[in-house]
Amino acid sequence: MLHFVKRAARASKSLSILTFSRCGACRAVEMGTLPPENRSIHSDSIEEVHNVPMHVIIRPIPSVLDEDKVQSLMNTIQLTSDLRTVPPIDVLWIKGERGGNYFYSFGGCHRFAAYQRLNLDTIPAKIIRSNISDLRTYLGASTPNLQ
Repeated sequence: MLHFVKRAARASKSLSILTFSRCGACRAVEMGTLPPENRSIHSDSIEEVHNVPMHVIIRPIPSVLDEDKVQSLMNTIQLTSDLRTVPPIDVLWIKGERGGNYFYSFGGCHRFAAYQRLNLDTIPAKIIRSNISDLRTYLGASTPNLQ
């Protein structure tokens, strides 16, 4: 199983994006046990679920939230330790031109908001290796020059 490990902060005082390393302590969640309505077309073939630090996830599109749904998810997250109850979000992992790691999420806005409001440090996510071309599909001319 993979997990995130912090690297030293860059000189610009921004936290360097985290890298992956192997860890036997991380728990894998078998997503094949989720019903079809709780699965993702983008990550259905990906089995590994990672606890991704909330602060590394970039969400460039503002969310329109149903507050009742967010509250319901918060209640569910607080009441269960079964990670399969709330499906993981999908996170695009994009390498910048100079090797920087960038983690973008476009869906799962209610789940993200629930974890954020509960002040949780991490969120279960499936990591989808992607590229700048895929990111441009979402952001068009607003796509940043990733380093």
